[in-house]
Parts: sequence; C-alpha cells; structure tokens
Amino acid sequence: MLDIRRIRTNPDEVKASLARRGIETSEVDSVVELDARQRALATERDDLRNQIKVMSKEVGRLRKDGQVAEAEDLQVRSRELGSAEQALADQTTEVDDEIHQLLLRIPNTPAPDAPDGGGDADNPVVKVVGFDPDGFGEHQRIPHWELGTRYGILDNERAVKISGAMFTMQRRGGATLARALLQYALDRNADSYEEVRPPTLVTTETLTATGQLPKFADDAYHLERDGLWAIPTAEVPLTSIHRDEILDREALPLRFMAATSCYRREAGSAGRDTRGMLRTHEFDKVEVFAYATPDQAPDLLGEMVASVEATIASLGLAYRVLDICTGDMGQSHHRSFDIEVYAPGSDQWLEVSSVSWFSDYQARRGNIRYRAEEGGTAMVHTLNGSALAVPRVWAAIVETYHRADGGIDVPEVLLPYFRGSTRIA
Repeated sequence: MLDIRRIRTNPDEVKASLARRGIETSEVDSVVELDARQRALATERDDLRNQIKVMSKEVGRLRKDGQVAEAEDLQVRSRELGSAEQALADQTTEVDDEIHQLLLRIPNTPAPDAPDGGGDADNPVVKVVGFDPDGFGEHQRIPHWELGTRYGILDNERAVKISGAMFTMQRRGGATLARALLQYALDRNADSYEEVRPPTLVTTETLTATGQLPKFADDAYHLERDGLWAIPTAEVPLTSIHRDEILDREALPLRFMAATSCYRREAGSAGRDTRGMLRTHEFDKVEVFAYATPDQAPDLLGEMVASVEATIASLGLAYRVLDICTGDMGQSHHRSFDIEVYAPGSDQWLEVSSVSWFSDYQARRGNIRYRAEEGGTAMVHTLNGSALAVPRVWAAIVETYHRADGGIDVPEVLLPYFRGSTRIA
C-alpha cells in the first residue's frame, strides 16, 4: 500500500501519479479526510487519557490526606471521562480500519520512467530476438494442441474428466518436458537465488501482503473451511517469508526462487485462449524474488529481466521484451517488463514472464523493514519475476521444434533431463 504520510503531505502528487495509470480516484481524498479526522480523534482521546492520569494521582493524594469524600467524587468524574475516552478510542479504531481498507484498494504509483499508455496495445517493444515470420516451415505451423494429441503428450480430454474445464495433463515426453523446464530454470538460477519450497496454501494475511487481496479475490481459489487460499504464484509466500521482520541492511539483497504449482480461476476467460496449454487453472512455474534497498532495486530489476531473457534465448525460442506502460500495470506494480515467446503453430506472442519492481508497496502491507544507514528502519523494496512458466514455454517448444519428418526435437539445453532421449516421438 502507499505511505499514508505521502498522501497526507502531497495528495495532488499522488493523484497525478495515479492518473498516469488512467485512474481517477476519490479514494485519495477520502483517505486525506479520514486521516485528519483520525488524528483529531486521537488527540482528543490522548487529552482525556492525560486528564484521567492526573485525576488518578489526585485521588491517591486525597485518600492519603484523609479526604475520602473528595477522592470518591473525583473517582466518579474519572470514570465518566474513562467512558468518554473509550468511546473516542473505539471511534479512532473504526476510522483506522476505514483508512486501511481504502489504502488496500489504491494501486501503486508508477515509476517516473515507466512509459505512459492506456493499455496493452501501448506497451513499447524494447527488443525482438530470433523472430523471422517467414522462417518457419509448414510443419512448425501446427498448433501444439494438435501435436499434443498426435504424439500422445497432451491429454486434456482426460484432465477435464478428472478435474473439469481448463485443466491440462501432460503425458510421456510431454510430462518429461514440463519437469525438465522446471529443473532447468532452477539450475540456471541456483548460483544467485536460495531455493525454497514454500507452502502452496496460505492465509488471508499472506495473500493480502502481495496485493492479491482484496482486488483479485474472484480469481483465487479459497478454502473457506480452513481460511486458506491456493497461491496464484510463488511470489505470494516468498513475499511473506520475512513479514513483520526487520532485516539487516548488509544482508540485502536477499534472493529466493521456488518451483510450485499455481492456481488461478481465470474468471471471465471462458473461450479466450483456452485451447491446449495457453490458459489453465493449474500450472507449474519457477519464480524468482528479491528483497532490496531502494538504491539496489533498479539494477536488480534489469538483472532479473536479463536473466529471464537468457533462459528463453538458451531454449532457442524467438522472443521479445515489452516495457509495460502505466495503463497496463498490475495493482502492485511500480515498474514492469514482460517477456513473450513466439509460438509459430498458434501464430501468437505468448507472455511467459513478467518481471516487476513493487517499490515499498508490498513491504508496507507486510511490514517488512530493514535497518537504515542513517538510523531507524525503512521499508524494503520487493521484486519478482517468472523465471520460467511451464505451459506457454512448453507450447512454443513443441511447435518450434516439431520436425518435418515427425517427432519433436528436445532443445539441447534440456537433454540432460531427458534420460538419454533426444526426441519426443
């Protein structure tokens, strides 16, 4: 969430920044009004508390001096003030809660160098690598859902029988490919990131810390009986590893990676990119995540983008990098880049990674701080990225590496994970 002190002291700057996202919100003004009211109530409450303390001391003095009647009269007045103080305390808490709920709904402000735009059509293409629209053969122009059925490596019909619509099941070499991609992504990042296997069911507080709640509740799987949520990405538990903690500045940046299953309802996506592996309720992904100081964050963002690029390039896939404009940013994002691969059979650019810097927006929700050089504490900055999301990379590999004479070649970098096989046939 945004720092209320920033909203209090410069609400016009916050509103102007949010307007770059195409958001005209009255919630900033509401926060300013409620904040003023809360501070006035808190001042009145504290004044009564001080009066009660003075009265308590006076009651003690009067009793010591034998003035019992006067002491009892003063105690009655003190109790009356105590009731008024409690009422003010309750009002202050109620207003605090109102402010907190508003702050949870207000998006992050974009970085000054984030490109302006109204939606995904306005995202600048930073670079395109390895793409030649005329360089693909007819055998590569077959969509992966057809190849998956042909080679018995994608069995969505039985996945639907088992779990319902928009679930997938890889088999044989398709299952090996999915597993190989996960292990390959972990191996590539092992030198820089600590591997973690976090829980995939988390509390409401954990999901709120990343900005998933309350806005995206309809897209999440909720186990109401247990008060737990299935994670939409490993970013969620990784963000909360150090929730409510103070980190040493010297330890930053802290980097984590995790391979997990991810769960998304994909509400409203019926009939849109639902064939094959393009959009599913459950999928596997390797996520990379970092806590950093504000000074470290910009370079770390560039480093994470470059790392994902290198992974995709090593798989021999055509890809491009997009600079996400203000109108296409997620709720918590301060600065973002997407990496998309080209799938020749689907004839689509498929987003396979989003690398984002959240400034202190998530850390403020999760109360994650570090000891600052100048003394005191400050909020950390968080960053995350999809090191490799399996479904769409899987689809692009199957289509790109399909052979004219049949079968699907295994990308060279994945051969160590294929038990000696060099082709899916």
